[in-house]
Amino acid sequence: MRIIIVGAGVLGSMHAWHAVERGHEVVHIERESQARGASVRNFGLVWVGGRAGGEELATALRARELWEEIGARVPGLGFRGNGSLTVVRTEAELAVAEQALKLPDAEARGLRLLDAEETRAANPALRGRLLGALWCGRDGAVEPRVAQPALRAELERSGRYTFLPGREVREVVGPAAVRDDQGRTHSGDAVVLCTGAWLGGLVRELAPELPVRRVRLQMMQTDPLGERLTTSVADGDSFRYYPAYAGSALDTLAAVQPQEATAAEHRMQLLMVQRADGGLTIGDTHEYEQPFGFDVVEEPYEHLGTVVEDLLGRPLPRIRHRWAGVYAQCTDTTRVVHRQQVGDGTWLVTGPGGRGMTCSPAIAETTADILGL
Repeated sequence: MRIIIVGAGVLGSMHAWHAVERGHEVVHIERESQARGASVRNFGLVWVGGRAGGEELATALRARELWEEIGARVPGLGFRGNGSLTVVRTEAELAVAEQALKLPDAEARGLRLLDAEETRAANPALRGRLLGALWCGRDGAVEPRVAQPALRAELERSGRYTFLPGREVREVVGPAAVRDDQGRTHSGDAVVLCTGAWLGGLVRELAPELPVRRVRLQMMQTDPLGERLTTSVADGDSFRYYPAYAGSALDTLAAVQPQEATAAEHRMQLLMVQRADGGLTIGDTHEYEQPFGFDVVEEPYEHLGTVVEDLLGRPLPRIRHRWAGVYAQCTDTTRVVHRQQVGDGTWLVTGPGGRGMTCSPAIAETTADILGL
């Protein structure tokens, strides 16, 4: 079979991976020279611990298996199963962590509660103020800015993969066929549109009532830390954000420990991952109401810097990059992804939200199964 995939972010790239792995030919079309959206503007986290039980967790766990398998074959992804520590600094946050251990799937998530000494043994860079941390052994990370090119390089070795950058698909012109802005028609046995946060134009024509919204975030990256951050790191505000932690302990946390004003205003949590060059990717904020601002706001960066320095017990390295990104999220946030047939042989796959990097291998695998690849 010949599969036309539109969009070279992580979701489109994983769809291409599964199609080629199953013996099919892939034509991969990207409107930019390479992906420049949310797939390269994120932490590179493979984040299992906080996922909602049921379909979301099952998808994340399967994706974690696939990331490890693919990472072993494509070293350029920079996959490492480094786990994560969600650091707790108050008794109310500690109670939420203790509640998480009672989840029926806590073992599958790899959850374990560490005291302060165990936390510092697991991640010696955390020299600041803390009571302990919730360890998630199933969490991992990849290098987001190089993951897609690394996947393409491996796909090209198959001889059944063609990458066509700098072409915007403008029209679906027949069963499993699209036309790009250079007037060229690409025909196959199936078309999969993975257009990320690009929800206008052709996508709006094909799915005018799309149950997906756009979300804007801000992040930053530092110069090299000068020491190894052995795990990914989150703070107690992550308990407020991830659905696995809902329950009476979280209700108590909200009542007795209101979120800091800047963090609440910008719907923030701390996530921190060390890059291959030693720098730290730090974030993030969440903005849901459009139109989004066109500038980045300094107060969230100041807040994140204060939190990180408190955890590390040392000044942050120089901030060398600040950026904003936009991703597509299902309006019903309990849904992992929106997958819709929008034409004869043509499917739209979008809206994984902040789960995109984590879940993309498993989402693409399911699409391949549905299409009978």
